[in-house]
Amino acid sequence: MVRHRFAVGQRVRLNVGLSVPRNFADTYLITGMLPERDNSPQYRIRSESERHERVATEDSLEPVEDSAAPYRTTAG
Repeated sequence: MVRHRFAVGQRVRLNVGLSVPRNFADTYLITGMLPERDNSPQYRIRSESERHERVATEDSLEPVEDSAAPYRTTAG
């Protein structure tokens, strides 16, 4: 049995490759965990801009950095 890498409530992004620009619209919230498919755990995900949920395998998701983290600058 494979362990889930992401948790319910975590923000993720669909890993769409370099050809598609990334912006806030392509971030999703994990709403549920599902059994694995082809040795990859599955998740229910939902975007705030859509009325429906999607199902995605873990290998098609990447974590979204916490935008609430403090902004750091370097003196130079």
